[in-house]
Amino acid sequence: MQFLWLYIDDLMGKGLEWYIVAEFLVYASASLVNLALPMAVLLSSIMTFGNLAEKYELVAMKSSGLSLNRIMRSLLIFVCALTVIAFLFANWISPVAYLKSRTLMWDITEKKPALELRPNVFFKGIGGYSIRIKGKDEDKNILRDVLIYDHTDNTGANRRVIRAEWGKMAKSPDGAYLVMSLHKGYSYEEQAISPRIESNLAMVANRFERQDIRIDISGMGLVRSDENLFKTGHKMLNIEQIAYVADSLSQMHRKKDTEYREFINRNFLATRDSTVLSTPALDTVPMVYLDKGMTLAGTELALVAMRNMAEYTARQIEEEKIQQEQLNRYVVEGYRKFTLAVACLLLFYIGAPLGAIIKKGGLGLPVVFSVIFFLLFHVLSITGEKMAVAGIVPVWFGMWLSQFIMAPMAIFLTVKANNDSPLFDYETYGRLWSRITNRFKRTPNESVTALS
Repeated sequence: MQFLWLYIDDLMGKGLEWYIVAEFLVYASASLVNLALPMAVLLSSIMTFGNLAEKYELVAMKSSGLSLNRIMRSLLIFVCALTVIAFLFANWISPVAYLKSRTLMWDITEKKPALELRPNVFFKGIGGYSIRIKGKDEDKNILRDVLIYDHTDNTGANRRVIRAEWGKMAKSPDGAYLVMSLHKGYSYEEQAISPRIESNLAMVANRFERQDIRIDISGMGLVRSDENLFKTGHKMLNIEQIAYVADSLSQMHRKKDTEYREFINRNFLATRDSTVLSTPALDTVPMVYLDKGMTLAGTELALVAMRNMAEYTARQIEEEKIQQEQLNRYVVEGYRKFTLAVACLLLFYIGAPLGAIIKKGGLGLPVVFSVIFFLLFHVLSITGEKMAVAGIVPVWFGMWLSQFIMAPMAIFLTVKANNDSPLFDYETYGRLWSRITNRFKRTPNESVTALS
């Protein structure tokens, strides 16, 4: 739940109902399913085949003539179905969940803090008012020694101050206003011709037994935004929508590139054929007609034109880089829906043979190996994605980089598991190390015999 700690500051102090927080957690969790599913397949496959090997059930099945591939077949069918489900989830459900979570997060961020008055602390969460209390009685909802600075005139000065011995707060029936009933107090108001003009008029003080103040708090509630405002993000689209947006961006990029080339050809004569120019080239004009002043002026104009062209070209290159990265992000998101689904199948072919080799079940060694291999897969995926977005490698290569590297590992582990190779057997490596060290530890008689 790292995302929860990431947004904990935005969630705290907003007075959100429990179902709003629960809704946000459900949407945010749904967007993480495709990342957690490959890890679950890897861990479960290692634990399952590790338990079978640890209890010699795998040995019994192999002794009856079944190969590891035949033993894995039923689970392979299930994982293939899970791969299809993962793709459908990533294409249809995950974009909607991500859209709703981002929209709800925006609404929560924009929501004003909840009305919570603490003793001896000025509360400024209500627009135009600054409220301080000395204490409060929770049982009777009574506020003690209430001090209010009224800034609704937007002058920034304390022209109106209200102080009361005690008061009560309550919302209006429609919930749009906060009604503060103040008792036994004074109100001080500085008189002025205009709220923004200083004056020397006297301050008016009024004593009251009871005074009600209505404060508009309609903006303090959670206002749900229109989801269509956030629908253009690359993570909020399915494959068909991504293809449409990517095609539109490609056409836009081609149009801007064509406009740039036309501008260069129209304003930079060096790129044009001098034989078709309507005006003679500079070197064809006899120098007798060009005095020194005209030559210097033409040179200065040419230099200014070249500098402007260079700056325009630099801006065009930078814009092209930004536009290409934007396009790459959409294409990357399209490939991600396939790669994360295929990762379930790939990690199954790593986990199942690995569990048969290590012969350990439970939550001990299988968890260690699953974390190692999943971290390797995740690091390779992030690296390939960043290179694809930056344009260092083609998008398809960057997104399939982790599969290209880990597929040989899956083949290697499957072959070793089929051959019952003691790949992770400590005793096998111990015997191998003993043989190596024994070759260098000869007895004195052996050494004399070897010399003779």
